[in-house]
Amino acid sequence: MERLRQRADFLAAAAGLRVPGPAFVLQSRRRADDGPPRLGFTVSRQVGTAVERNRVRRRLREVVRRADADDIRPGHDYVLVARRAALTEPFDRLTADLSGALRRLAAGLGQPKRPDVEARGRARKPAGRTNHERAPASPGKRKGE
Repeated sequence: MERLRQRADFLAAAAGLRVPGPAFVLQSRRRADDGPPRLGFTVSRQVGTAVERNRVRRRLREVVRRADADDIRPGHDYVLVARRAALTEPFDRLTADLSGALRRLAAGLGQPKRPDVEARGRARKPAGRTNHERAPASPGKRKGE
């Protein structure tokens, strides 16, 4: 298995199917080639400190290493987006969750991409004022007049 390293590959996987779980969200997309499967890991600052994020990343890498090779299909990119629960979840449960998520993706039972994710990978802002726009000044008296 190869690793995903470029942002464009992570964004492409985010636009594909996803399977949410208690400790991670598995995102997947089918590539045009039949090369070896590629995996990427995303662990944001919301998960915890740098030490905790590294521990989560190591745990997820080991879970993938122990996963059944038949479930990880060639020609696919997979991204595991960690949640804080990955720190405390029992290792056997993480392994079972990944196997179940991979089987759901293989059966086509994953959810489509979230509607609030654009092609650039950023959440859409609600319509309305931006941060730099201010409300018009009230016609009343100013302080000191």
